[in-house]
Amino acid sequence: MNTSNQKGNEDGLVQKGLIGLSVAALGIVFGDIGTSPLYAIRECFHGSYGVSVNEINVLGVLSLITWIFILIISVKYMFLLLKTDLEGEGGVLALTLLVLRKADISPRRASILLIGLAGTSLMVGDAAITPAISVLSAVEGLTRINPNLNKAVVPLTIVIISALFLLQKRGTGQIGIIFGPIMLVWFLILAGMGVYGIVKCPSVLRAINPLWAFRFFVVNSKHAFIVLGAVFLVITGAEAMYADLAHFGKMPIRMAWFFIAFPCLLLNYFGQGALLLSSENVGVENLFFKLVPVHLTWPVVIIATVATIIASQAVITGMFSLIKQAVSLGFWPRVSIIHTSSRHIGQIYVPFANYALFTMVLLLILGFRDSGKLAGAYGIAVSATMLLTGLLFSCLLGRYWNKRRRFFVLLIMFVVIVTDTAFLLSNFVKIKSGGWVVVLIAAIVFLIMSSWKKGRDILRDNVSQQGFDIVLFVKDVAVSKPLRVPGTAVFLSSNWRNVPRALLHNIKHNRVLHEQTVILSVKTENVPFVSETERVEIIDHGEGIYAILIKYGFREYPNLPKVLSKIKAHNLKLDPARTTFFLGKETLVFRKKSSMSMWRRRLFAFLSHNASNPALFFGIPPNRVVELGLQVEL
Repeated sequence: MNTSNQKGNEDGLVQKGLIGLSVAALGIVFGDIGTSPLYAIRECFHGSYGVSVNEINVLGVLSLITWIFILIISVKYMFLLLKTDLEGEGGVLALTLLVLRKADISPRRASILLIGLAGTSLMVGDAAITPAISVLSAVEGLTRINPNLNKAVVPLTIVIISALFLLQKRGTGQIGIIFGPIMLVWFLILAGMGVYGIVKCPSVLRAINPLWAFRFFVVNSKHAFIVLGAVFLVITGAEAMYADLAHFGKMPIRMAWFFIAFPCLLLNYFGQGALLLSSENVGVENLFFKLVPVHLTWPVVIIATVATIIASQAVITGMFSLIKQAVSLGFWPRVSIIHTSSRHIGQIYVPFANYALFTMVLLLILGFRDSGKLAGAYGIAVSATMLLTGLLFSCLLGRYWNKRRRFFVLLIMFVVIVTDTAFLLSNFVKIKSGGWVVVLIAAIVFLIMSSWKKGRDILRDNVSQQGFDIVLFVKDVAVSKPLRVPGTAVFLSSNWRNVPRALLHNIKHNRVLHEQTVILSVKTENVPFVSETERVEIIDHGEGIYAILIKYGFREYPNLPKVLSKIKAHNLKLDPARTTFFLGKETLVFRKKSSMSMWRRRLFAFLSHNASNPALFFGIPPNRVVELGLQVEL
């Protein structure tokens, strides 16, 4: 009896935990997609690309939204992609690493890596436009109250965005716990507004029938394909559902979607459609806020603004994590990473990413000045990322499904990829209306990532070829018996099996060797975390010379002194306070012939010069560091 009661209590706690995580997920995972109702429907019937407001078009657009939610979000992301994780980690980078594990052929690995870098770059382009369009569209609700407030929209948006970015260095841990409940209120408001509209025109529910989507394409032909780019705005936050998998897990994200986000969003979109059908002269400007009685507009504008701030915060936090992962995996130059919480290691602040994103968002707001114009530029990066994610996932079908299910999943993915391709092609028309800005941002990020990766690979190969074997070095030390000085010297090296040039230079110029000499390499594994039992490898070469390899996952934060202080093997005693760390200060020298073009080498040299100090990145106290100048050919 007691056992059954205990089991019941445990089940209750698990359910409460899932509910709590599901609510929390609303504030992080569903912020972007949750603010799309502010502008998505409007754009389908607005501007030079919109269709006219009539029964076939309204019901056709709503039918498309319904079945896109089912096919892309519910099937592709909730069912298929959430099943594909790298030890609990999601996102395009994690998916790329998963596929790379399977690819044994070098040309194929290179292609997969390029796809992964392209997807990551496009996510940065998307991150720049999301805060701008979200906050602008919410603040524009003020014009429903008083059209004369139109001039205050851009300045007020800039004030809100500026405050949001400037507060990042203080951390968001304390207020982050209320994001989920606030977004829950927001989704319930969306549902209430939708029901309010549907009651006026219940016939709008006919749009659930997919035949209306078919009729929409038959009637509008080529124009319908162009409008598909506006319909796509309803799912622009889809990638976040996969990228934030590690924060919440599969079940809470699925519960939040199927029980809260999906029904609430669909109700609101149908409510807006009902409003268009029930009123001939309603107009599409501020369509979302027209669902609200005039006396309730102020409260809805306020909660909408708060919701867009939360959505923007989720994007910023995601950018910090993305840059951190890219740095760890060697795809981005080292940057300063500041921990904003002593209790939660995942809460970080990346000054470079913060100010770069802040600058891009401000320029977009000042350049476009209207959420409608921004919507004309929104969607290209997201649709391209979604297509690339689908292609990468298709490479893994054999790993997660048996032969019987594989054909079924392959058939689904074929339909999904065709749909994603259609979305991407329909968004191409946005390039002229401002989409080129997002593409340009993504192209610059891709250029930086690919150039940094290629440059580091070339340098590592050159250093390895010129390296001196550590076994031969130890034999030479045993014979020559150089002067030994007290203490421990740690020499950082990219290859722990070779003698770093900094060590050779030290012996050549100072003619001494420390009693304990450690050649230390740091390796980032293609997994989120490395267990403590697999963290360190040590080789005792004799003569007081040791080689140590420290391994981290791409979500971990390296702290070399902390790890070294715990090493007790091989009679090795490492006291970080009495240890001197020797680092090579690289000076790049360009070769006449190189596999890397001169302009990319110059870009790499610029990035290398401005990268943060490796001592700070690895948690080494500056007063324990000695830098030795080295020339390295590129």
